[in-house]
Amino acid sequence: MLLIQLFLAAFFLFAIGKVVGRYRAREISLRATFFWVIFWIVAGFIVMLPDSTMYAAKILGVGRGVDLVVYLSLAFVFFALFRLMVKNEQMRREITKLTREVALLNMVDNDKFQNPNVKSSSND
Repeated sequence: MLLIQLFLAAFFLFAIGKVVGRYRAREISLRATFFWVIFWIVAGFIVMLPDSTMYAAKILGVGRGVDLVVYLSLAFVFFALFRLMVKNEQMRREITKLTREVALLNMVDNDKFQNPNVKSSSND
């Protein structure tokens, strides 16, 4: 076994421990926990049996197993980046909407405070 395989295996076990810890702290969902644990196990399998990627590469028509891993990794990273951008845009829109609502509520409350003769439509 190569030294890099030992380091990566130790890192993958560490990563699985962090994922489980985040789940126990209720910071991630069960679905996300399942995905990441499977991801790190597959990564460990690939590191421990690097020739296994050659078989998949041949089936998919890629020259080398490492090329297949790089291609799939890049696809995964770009997809994750896309999802993060979409979620970021959704959060930005929600924050803008909430900020407008809070500003309007503060404006109404300030009007009542500055001019107590103003009647509001809500039952206070």
